[in-house]
Amino acid sequence: MFVGATLMRVNGLFRRRLWTFLDHPSCSIHASCAVFAGHNKWSKVKHVKGPKDAARSRVFQKLSMMIRLAVREGGPNPELNTNLANIIEQCRSKSMPKSSIAGAIAGGEKSKSFYQLYEARGPGGASLLIEVLTDNMKRSLQEIRRLLSQNGALFADGARHKFEKKGIIVVGTQDQAGNPVSLERALELAFEAGAEDVQEEEDEEEKVTLKFICSVPTLRQVREKLDTLGLCSHSVSLEYIPTITAQLSDEEMDRTSQLLQALGDCQDVIRIYDNIE
Repeated sequence: MFVGATLMRVNGLFRRRLWTFLDHPSCSIHASCAVFAGHNKWSKVKHVKGPKDAARSRVFQKLSMMIRLAVREGGPNPELNTNLANIIEQCRSKSMPKSSIAGAIAGGEKSKSFYQLYEARGPGGASLLIEVLTDNMKRSLQEIRRLLSQNGALFADGARHKFEKKGIIVVGTQDQAGNPVSLERALELAFEAGAEDVQEEEDEEEKVTLKFICSVPTLRQVREKLDTLGLCSHSVSLEYIPTITAQLSDEEMDRTSQLLQALGDCQDVIRIYDNIE
């Protein structure tokens, strides 16, 4: 589907929650608008934890661990190590000091950290992916199993198949010149930059943002292209996007919120993804 056809269908896609991405992002663009925080209880719950999760010291510490692991696995040159290049993009979007990035790269070969992605099933059958970075896998496994058990959840194979890993670039709804950027205009820019999807969402302060979604290998190129097209990126990240969603009752959402709070406080947990609609 090309941009012209897509623009005619924008209004019908605003509530779309399931996307199918093609291997070649230049071939198609999809537009979607996530339910805003003011209209959805689950969005509110997740936004409440945002400021806590964004504590600078904790974010920088985990990004440094991710850099060291990437260097150990693929070398210190971001031109030859795509994973490292993507993590450095995340560091820059979080205003991590260059000296801290360089220090983490230098210490990469001595890193003793290990990465693990755990699959779990939460209250109401929601699927969870739990990213862990730790120097003690046994300790992490025992702690996460305990937290899941205490909050009505358990490890469950198959959750990973309900998500796709994508590159995410979040920008504001104004360009560098201060002009508003509509969803229709964002679609055109996405097509030109090589992105696969565009979403309108609200951040923790309930400000509308545009979220460009692309394949992982093209994250850096898409971000750079969007910048040259006049958009200022607020953040860059790699995320697991759900392809199959689950609906929960209010009680199940409350229980899941308690679970995510407990997992988020675990020192080894980097991030948690869910497929809750």
